[in-house]
Amino acid sequence: MRTALRRFAVTTLTTLALAAAPLGLTAPSTATPTTPSTGAASSARDTQSQFVSLSIDSVAPNTVTTSSDPFVTVGGTVTNVGDRPVADVQVRLQRAPKVDAPAQLRTVLAADQEQFDTVGAFQSVAARLDVGRSATFTLTLPLRSATATSLEIAEPGVYPLLVNVNGTPEYGGAARLDDARFLLPVLGLPRDPSVDDSTDLAAAPIPPSTADPVAVTVLWPVADRPRIAAGVPGSTEEPVRLVDDDLATSLASGGRLEQLLAAAEFATADGVDRDHQLAQSLCLAVDPDLLVTVSGMTHGYLVVDDPADPTGAARSGTGQAAAGAWLDRLKALASRMCTTAVPFAQVDLAALQRIADPTLVARALTTPADIVDGTLGVTSLRGLTWPDAGVLDAEAAASLNGLGPTVLLAANAVADNTAPQKVPLTGGNNGGPLNAALFDVPTASALAAVGDTPQTPTFAPAGARIDLSGDSRTARLQDALGAVTWQSLSTRTMESRMASPDPRTLLVVPPQQWTVDGDEARTVLSTVSTMLRSGLATARSLPDVLSRNVTTPPFDLVYPEQAVRDGAPGPVQAAAAAAAPEIEAITATLVNDPQSALTPVRYTAPLNEDLLRALSTSGRRDRDQGPATAAADNRVAQVDLAMDRIYGAVTVLAPGGAYTLASEQSPLLLVARNDLPVGITVRLQISAPTAMTVTDIGDQQLPPRGSRALQVPAKVEGSGKMVVDVAMTTVNGRELGEPTAVSIRTNAYGRVLAIVTGCAGALLLLLAGRRLWHRFRGQPDRADEGYEPQ
Repeated sequence: MRTALRRFAVTTLTTLALAAAPLGLTAPSTATPTTPSTGAASSARDTQSQFVSLSIDSVAPNTVTTSSDPFVTVGGTVTNVGDRPVADVQVRLQRAPKVDAPAQLRTVLAADQEQFDTVGAFQSVAARLDVGRSATFTLTLPLRSATATSLEIAEPGVYPLLVNVNGTPEYGGAARLDDARFLLPVLGLPRDPSVDDSTDLAAAPIPPSTADPVAVTVLWPVADRPRIAAGVPGSTEEPVRLVDDDLATSLASGGRLEQLLAAAEFATADGVDRDHQLAQSLCLAVDPDLLVTVSGMTHGYLVVDDPADPTGAARSGTGQAAAGAWLDRLKALASRMCTTAVPFAQVDLAALQRIADPTLVARALTTPADIVDGTLGVTSLRGLTWPDAGVLDAEAAASLNGLGPTVLLAANAVADNTAPQKVPLTGGNNGGPLNAALFDVPTASALAAVGDTPQTPTFAPAGARIDLSGDSRTARLQDALGAVTWQSLSTRTMESRMASPDPRTLLVVPPQQWTVDGDEARTVLSTVSTMLRSGLATARSLPDVLSRNVTTPPFDLVYPEQAVRDGAPGPVQAAAAAAAPEIEAITATLVNDPQSALTPVRYTAPLNEDLLRALSTSGRRDRDQGPATAAADNRVAQVDLAMDRIYGAVTVLAPGGAYTLASEQSPLLLVARNDLPVGITVRLQISAPTAMTVTDIGDQQLPPRGSRALQVPAKVEGSGKMVVDVAMTTVNGRELGEPTAVSIRTNAYGRVLAIVTGCAGALLLLLAGRRLWHRFRGQPDRADEGYEPQ
């Protein structure tokens, strides 16, 4: 439901107002837009007030075929949201001409009401509707009729419909108070119900033209926003910690992720998809961050009380069983159909390129396929890069050259997205072209609006950034179905087909974090399946899209300003750029023990992943970006704190008091402590007074969670008390722990003591020799005078 320029009410009590035509009174509205730009409509919304709100609750059939009911039935609700009662509330159904250009799939939903010029009769909803009260209605109108009022639809196509509500607010005159719009895809017309003669060809069903089918490929996203608590290094013993327990609900029966999985399971089952066309066109697009999280949940997990204190108080999570069951089902589904990995945690690839840290790039773009393969037991499709934003700047595209051959799935390669799906872009792999598979912007925009949290995609052009705040879920779903089917119902001319004989292609790409429920997911897949079975479309696998030969000239990427606003905040990027080298430095100094499952990379990988989660675009397209920004700020702050804890966990133990060196060459005895669960290589940095010479003992390895006594050779000249400063660093110079001062006493007298000792020894030898000489000659020694033998 779109209120701007379409919601009218009584503004005065004057005779002029009472005399106004029922469809002509304008009135202010207080509705607030959810997007930065909604065209001319947005400016009026701030100055208009609203009396009633109209919501579309059901549309049947949601997609018309030759075998459908020949009537369209629309159910809805009118609610008095104003400050006064409204009398004589009436509704009617109206239709605009069928959509004949892709841009109209979005812009027609904000068009003037006068364009919906095929109208049905008004139907009374309530004689009086008090403030805060609601009334439901059901409108039914034939698609076509030779004898009665109808929607006058004469051929297949996508048709905009509008439900208009009129009423008379207290103290005012009759006016048009609100309307709601949606698209109705007509894949074929059923028989005219007003004609009984079965031989009347004019009343016969009208099938669509299948002379120019569209080759359809569908990406089915399996992703969620980051949930793992930040700042917790890897472990083989500790359970994973999450910031909330929402996944327990989402993975359980009826939850969002469970329903996404169930819809794909059902739609591609042998009994439903008998010719396997839908299964061939479908590819699961899996977020590795979600797999890391769910896999951790299967072993038992904790939910922290405060995300800002990830190592603090926590409670046991409730979703272990649901996580295990869901993961098993995903493994089974992935084993029988195409599966590919998306970049880790919906990371902002443009921000990642600006940081330019090789470890982060690999973790975001190379490792995801390995995570998917290892977790699901499949060989996933490589060679595809799908940024969550749907767009990429030229610099980031050029940075993909280290990944090997890859295809960029994007919406911004060319201004005209009716061009062939796979085009080369300048600045690609190794300076050569980078292939891009272009998805349909109107279809992707409409799909992003479906679900519990409607989004306006980053790539949506300004004219298509319409306000979604008043639209019901039913209306948004109808808009998506219309967008999905439009191209297949719009045949090219013979000249166009001869000029471009290749089949038209359609990439159906919902947002990675899609908030649809089970009914919405099943309806989208059912519509694609109907297109395939009716001959309007053919199945094209994603591997086939990626392997097509490219014959078109190169194009440049166009990066919209909206992508900057929807991207990772600048301070978060700067913090991540500062933290990434520190993680790499500590990883390089940790010891890889073949006997331990906890390797240095496994220990620090969660911290790199935290940085990627901080750079995520998840939540950045919401009306309020505040929560996403706060979560990103917390993540980089927690990584910094985790690094401080790691560096502080390795230190030299200060002795309880001064100790004494027994000699001038007695070694310094030090104890180094490592509280980390992995071993580490360290170096001692000793600052000694000039009277002491200390020998460098080189790199030393400390065991995990243990201590080691270190003997440092030293030579002292002089005696007395001296202070030695001792610090410990990594092999790449990062300081570990806190420096300590060691007090030493020494009894060494240096060179003087050596001379005195030498002289005394010489004198002693001289006297002993003299005595022995006299005894040998039998002469009495003067030293023996007074001594008489007995």
